[in-house]
Amino acid sequence: MPQATRILVIDDDTELSQLVADYLKPMGFEVECEHEGNSGAERATSEPWNAIILDVMMPGCDGFEVLRRIRAKTKVPVMMLTGRGEEVDRIVGLELGADDYLPKTFSSRELLARLRAVLRRSGWVAESSPQAPMKEIVVGPLRINADSHAVVLGDSPLDLTPAEFGLLLSLANAHGRVRTREQLIEDVADREWDVFDRAIDMHISTLRRKLGDDPKNPQFIKTVRGFGYQLVTPNR
Repeated sequence: MPQATRILVIDDDTELSQLVADYLKPMGFEVECEHEGNSGAERATSEPWNAIILDVMMPGCDGFEVLRRIRAKTKVPVMMLTGRGEEVDRIVGLELGADDYLPKTFSSRELLARLRAVLRRSGWVAESSPQAPMKEIVVGPLRINADSHAVVLGDSPLDLTPAEFGLLLSLANAHGRVRTREQLIEDVADREWDVFDRAIDMHISTLRRKLGDDPKNPQFIKTVRGFGYQLVTPNR
């Protein structure tokens, strides 16, 4: 019997949490809810989850602090909910390691599509390459292992979110060639629902930062205006 996909919802809005649970459970998800930041962070890091849906605005311990605690212990995919819909919330969340964000005005179909995309990105390599194991990809001082999801820059391992790893692997597989935004979305997310495109530039930005790229003159990930992005061997 296949193992249930376990989702933890951390949100002080009990009514919304219940609505999310009621919608997702018939879709095959096992959903648990926590309504306070500290208890949510404890459960998020002490039990196995496939993904976490995390509210930003909570009294006491807010979603950003909960995310910090989660990322200190696990790489479980995290999708953040923001009631205000402000860009600064999305940027801070992605900088801290969130995999996606969703304004609280979401529709149930968009929630499901985004959640499935986040889950797909967390297991993206296995789903897209089920045959023979892929060899390690080397780009200058950067080594990418598609099977273990390990990325090493020089002698230093990089801590990437599933979304960042998916983007990097897609770019590495096309090393030297431009990948359009549409191709990256198709590789890493769900092109039919088009749920990843609003976050893709932010993920590229955080990925560049982790690679040590100067945002004004990046050496690894180049922006090709009007086309997309390109991973190149840096001159360093």
